[in-house]
Amino acid sequence: MWIYRCFSLVLATLMFFPAFYAIADEQKAPETPPVTGSASLGVYNQYIFRGYEIGKSGLVVQPSLSASLKGFTATFWGNLDTNQRDTKSASFSDQHKKGWNETDITLSYTHTFDKLSLTGGYIYYGTKYADETEEFFITGTYDIFLKPTLSVYRDINSFSGTYINLSFSHSVPLNKTIALDLGASFGYFIGDSDYWKTYNSSTGDYSGGKYQGFHDGMVKAGLSIAATKAFVIQPVVQYWFPLSGDAGREYSTPLGADIKDSYNPNGPVKHNLVYGIGFVYSF
Repeated sequence: MWIYRCFSLVLATLMFFPAFYAIADEQKAPETPPVTGSASLGVYNQYIFRGYEIGKSGLVVQPSLSASLKGFTATFWGNLDTNQRDTKSASFSDQHKKGWNETDITLSYTHTFDKLSLTGGYIYYGTKYADETEEFFITGTYDIFLKPTLSVYRDINSFSGTYINLSFSHSVPLNKTIALDLGASFGYFIGDSDYWKTYNSSTGDYSGGKYQGFHDGMVKAGLSIAATKAFVIQPVVQYWFPLSGDAGREYSTPLGADIKDSYNPNGPVKHNLVYGIGFVYSF
């Protein structure tokens, strides 16, 4: 009888302990999702922002640092121009000198619904070549061929207006470590404040209607070269161009002036070829 009782006790113990550990595992607090992010550095022949010429005659160096947790992302981005020169869109106090002239901070949240990804957030533009300003934005991306992405940015400070951008992108694997990256984007702008009054050729000043219309276009091609699982090298070429006559329209100024007046008070969208290389480390 005692042998039977001992056998029953051992059997019950063997059955109890797995159940105990299973319950203990279920009661463990879920692990905090790790913080993910990236650090990058880009070096390009000039800096173009939404078609506007910011840097045009020297190399620009653009570092970036981004961190994400549970859908929330914080991003730092900066611009160092090795040869600052005035343009219609940017005015520099130290021309022909190297200068750190922009620091941007972006805070955003992303949520995904099946193939639709929505991101909303805030951007602070710490610019030294123009008044500092702020924007709220919302972006939607649908995960199908060409990944169509529609973004709406609303300036709430110095340059009150709305910028709408539709972009497409596609990546083609060439081998195990190299992919061909193709993309295009098209912008539309709606100016709200008096800052956006357009050039009136009859009066020679900015007293016309507020700037509005198809603004900038961009097409690009590049490579993503995976040096390691975490480190990627990205050479790229971009071609920028005006999407309408108003976006690129300029007027002659008195003889000797380096910068022409443009229909758009913030400067014209010109035909520009941007090329350079980026380095991205993901963690």
